[in-house]
Amino acid sequence: MAVSDPSEDKKEKESVSWTDPSHATDWSRYRDPRNVIPVVILTGGIFLAARFYQSYLKRIPQAIDIGHNIWRKRSLFGKVTGVGDADNFRMFHTPGGRLAGWGWLPWRRVPDKVKELKDNTVSIRLAGIDAPEMAHFGKTAQPFSKEAHAFLTSYILHRRVRAYVYRRDRYERAVATVYVRKWLLRRDVGLEMLKRGLATVYEGKSDAEFGTLEAKYRSTEAWAKLRRKGMWGGKKKDYESPRDYKTRTAKATP
Repeated sequence: MAVSDPSEDKKEKESVSWTDPSHATDWSRYRDPRNVIPVVILTGGIFLAARFYQSYLKRIPQAIDIGHNIWRKRSLFGKVTGVGDADNFRMFHTPGGRLAGWGWLPWRRVPDKVKELKDNTVSIRLAGIDAPEMAHFGKTAQPFSKEAHAFLTSYILHRRVRAYVYRRDRYERAVATVYVRKWLLRRDVGLEMLKRGLATVYEGKSDAEFGTLEAKYRSTEAWAKLRRKGMWGGKKKDYESPRDYKTRTAKATP
């Protein structure tokens, strides 16, 4: 068996020089536009796609998940899954609507079971209006509360709506102006209730929100009063607004 000469191994090691140009990194390939431009385009595309998803396609489970970048700036599109009182409901957020696959892609469906909807719907309170109070906690229902609830249910339940959200109220609901399509026309749900005398303009000291619609809402309420629509059709002395009802029953509660 041949034994190598240590002196020859040493000379061979010394002959390798890292300063030799043949061992230097060729940085020119990283500066070549043919390599740089595709990398920049790919990176930028990934970044823009992520931003687009976060802004427009990411589903919002509940009102508490609505970010500061959405309040008063953006709207939420979704399907109404339940109606509470006559001025609030729950909506399953479906960002992007049918264009994003909701309703026809297998993994983009709106749940229909209570268990699946739990903690997965945005609670919404109609902005700018106050509907007659239904019976709660032993309190009697106001006149026209059933009619108001029946109208809201028939008008929006299981339908797709768009909610322009303003802020979250003390009950963790998103206060919003809500629109629904009827015969290809976009209808303001709160305004339609005012027209029918099934709600009053909101007069509470807190949580009042109208967007830019306060004047329109007040003129519509005056129109309904003049024509004695809904709750305005009875005797004036018997009328009690939802706000006055809440104040009276709150004082009577021990």
